[in-house]
Amino acid sequence: MIVLGPDEIARLLPMDKAVSAMRSAFAAHVQGRIQAPPRAVLRTGGKRGATLVMSAALESPQRPLLVAKVVSVFPENSRRGLRAIHGTVLAIDAETGVPQALLDGGSLTAIRTAAACGLATDLLARPESEVLAVFGSGVHARTQVRAICTVRSIQEVRIFNPNIASARSMANDLSGCVPVSRGLRAVNSPAEALAGADVASVATTSRVPVFEDLCVPDGIHINAIGSFQPEDREMPGATVARARVVVDDRESALEEAGDILIPMSEGLFGAEHIHCDLGSLVLGLSDGRRSSTQLTVFKSVGLAAQDVAAAGAVLRKARESGVGARIDW
Repeated sequence: MIVLGPDEIARLLPMDKAVSAMRSAFAAHVQGRIQAPPRAVLRTGGKRGATLVMSAALESPQRPLLVAKVVSVFPENSRRGLRAIHGTVLAIDAETGVPQALLDGGSLTAIRTAAACGLATDLLARPESEVLAVFGSGVHARTQVRAICTVRSIQEVRIFNPNIASARSMANDLSGCVPVSRGLRAVNSPAEALAGADVASVATTSRVPVFEDLCVPDGIHINAIGSFQPEDREMPGATVARARVVVDDRESALEEAGDILIPMSEGLFGAEHIHCDLGSLVLGLSDGRRSSTQLTVFKSVGLAAQDVAAAGAVLRKARESGVGARIDW
């Protein structure tokens, strides 16, 4: 069995390949080629801590794969000098049950989550999009920038975090790493981030909306990936109500996406407001944006299908290049 850490995973799964893997994953999900039981959520360490246990098996003519992932999200960890997200992925041969690899789940999750948003942006954002607004400045916010820049010619990135020092640090760290001609900069307000923006990515641990609906320009595409519990949301209900909403999976969204469930409980719309899932867009079973002024939203709570596709792509490259520490199992 091989062991792959964050740096190795980042080298083996560049963002363009990750977006391609997500395209295949969401198509396979809709086509029923992935087994994925509902994930378990364990809440410990106070009300904000959550550990998710997810598994999926992918039917493949090449090498059928099964993965089991344990990922923990503890927003208060920063007070302890710890990362908020930790994870481990075990990859298993789906035909024999033999363990194949142990992968860092935090980096794999960040890449596959961002790649799904890159895919959604490619399918829903205006082709000429140039300005990206990012809410949050953690690992997921940073990978979001890489993903969006992979599918659109982004020229300017604006980063908002109430902790302005963290936003500035993210801008400095990514400068020179992504081809953004007008640069990356921290901004002082959500309104400044969104003014004239073409795409927005919301990747925070907030439990309440991080911007006001009146600040949201027509025609923008929004990726919302930070909240994954029914009681949490990052977007105003009014924004979701006037948007064409695409989700990673309808059933999961109606169980876990507070961004959808809370405005539903407020009577702003019903379940039929969800336009379609991302896989249906990939396969051409549903249409996407209808006009340049239409507001579109991709709401994701994450699917195990993404993990098995991303892990499979990593393992194929690892075997080709001989990367990873070998251990007996």
